[in-house]
Amino acid sequence: MTDVQAAPSAAPANALRWYVVHAYSGMEKAVERNLRERIDRAGMQEQFGRILVPTEEVVEVKNGKKSVTERRFFPGYVLVEMVMSDDTWHLVKNTSKVTGFVGGAKNRPAPISEDEVLKIVNQMKEGIEKPRPKVEWEVGEVVRVKEGPFTDFNGSIEDVNYEKSKLRVSVTIFGRATPVELDFGQVEKI
Repeated sequence: MTDVQAAPSAAPANALRWYVVHAYSGMEKAVERNLRERIDRAGMQEQFGRILVPTEEVVEVKNGKKSVTERRFFPGYVLVEMVMSDDTWHLVKNTSKVTGFVGGAKNRPAPISEDEVLKIVNQMKEGIEKPRPKVEWEVGEVVRVKEGPFTDFNGSIEDVNYEKSKLRVSVTIFGRATPVELDFGQVEKI
């Protein structure tokens, strides 16, 4: 889990700005780790604040067992709070698995607003407090039942209950539409 608490910093608070760094997809945590090591080795801790990999927790049901996993909601991006200078720019840009900064001129990226960062941090906190299901379901969507007495039947979703991880699916049995309550793990998208 990424730490979303403020890191103490010797740099004046107004000099630290948030920048979006583009990383190889799936390597966001490695970039975070590599950046922290390079900052420490270079002795530039006072020019950097927090480093965030925007993630949320998602609930997945496999074989009737719920498991909570982490999902990046901005794959390929890492947020870095830093004082922009030639030295800090080069340190970040030349970090392994970093492809560059997002926005602004080639060697002068544009910072993002504190409001945008707060939205992301709030989304991360919501994901921790109330993990979302890995698969999003929509009323009216057609699904296939993959386990239970109605295996291999197709049906239309009538209701979604994320609190209980249940769906009410209308399955046609003997020519009649019959509502059936199923767990998320008992159906799959077609």
